[in-house]
Amino acid sequence: EFAEILSQRGASDAPGLQFGEVPKTYSDRFVNALSPLGDCPDITAIIHGQREVKSAWEQEQFNLAADVQLRMFEAVQAVGGEGVTELELVAAAEAVSRSEGFGGQVHMRRFPLSCDRGVIVAGRAGGIPSFFDSAVGGTGAHPLNGMGSGFTRIKANEPVLVDLVHAHRGYIVDMTRMFVAGRLDESWTSRLEDMVAVKDTVVDVLDRGGLCSEAWHEGFELAKELGHASHLMGMAPDQSRFLGHSVGLQLDESPVVAAGFERPLPIGATMAIEPKVVHIEGSIGTEDTWIRDEDGMQPLTADGLWPAITEW
Repeated sequence: EFAEILSQRGASDAPGLQFGEVPKTYSDRFVNALSPLGDCPDITAIIHGQREVKSAWEQEQFNLAADVQLRMFEAVQAVGGEGVTELELVAAAEAVSRSEGFGGQVHMRRFPLSCDRGVIVAGRAGGIPSFFDSAVGGTGAHPLNGMGSGFTRIKANEPVLVDLVHAHRGYIVDMTRMFVAGRLDESWTSRLEDMVAVKDTVVDVLDRGGLCSEAWHEGFELAKELGHASHLMGMAPDQSRFLGHSVGLQLDESPVVAAGFERPLPIGATMAIEPKVVHIEGSIGTEDTWIRDEDGMQPLTADGLWPAITEW
């Protein structure tokens, strides 16, 4: 019936499907239903490529999203402090995001991954890995939601990593900053300074039109030189092998700052750059969302407008 309806409306061939984003058992249902029209081509790469370069209207959605996201961080700053739980901080950020129209879903390409909009991890919770392909895991609220923020309470002088996503009309911005109730000791601040240096290296490579794989190599080599090879983007051997991911209507768009992406970030493309180090006692790092225009890499999120560390 599906194929017949399409044929009645002028379709002479089977439509393309994004086989790369759904399980085969699911896509087979459509393939079988459309078989009278022929074979369905895989258009995953076409759709992904089309989404890489953002229009002027799309770029404006990112700017609006970044404005809301900044207020989410202000909410975290206002309610945080010793004894507050991770989930209480997420709730404060969530209230801002929801009130500004966030639809409740952060879309991802890689099945079956889904993403919590706010990942806030305090102290030891920042050193707990998860199934998710990212640097930071966390305890989650319960075993079925076994990553992200949970009921861990903030303790004095421990790192609190705040990674917040907001989507305006579906367009995603991603930003991470550090908070602390008191002061971080020198070992943590040194690690953060190193991650800022890695971020600057990645941005510089992309700014001059270098390959995404080159940005990964230079960023990783600097982190290795600074002594972070076994803790960059996770703890060995379970480390994520990227330093940045493109964003748009989905959190995990292409290209990625990783080995194998032998091309530059296109002009008009948007990317979150997020070097982090993870230790048993916690995690620390930085992240901003960027766009590459004719003049190079420009920050969409706060960048220097919000400090690397905020003290409660």
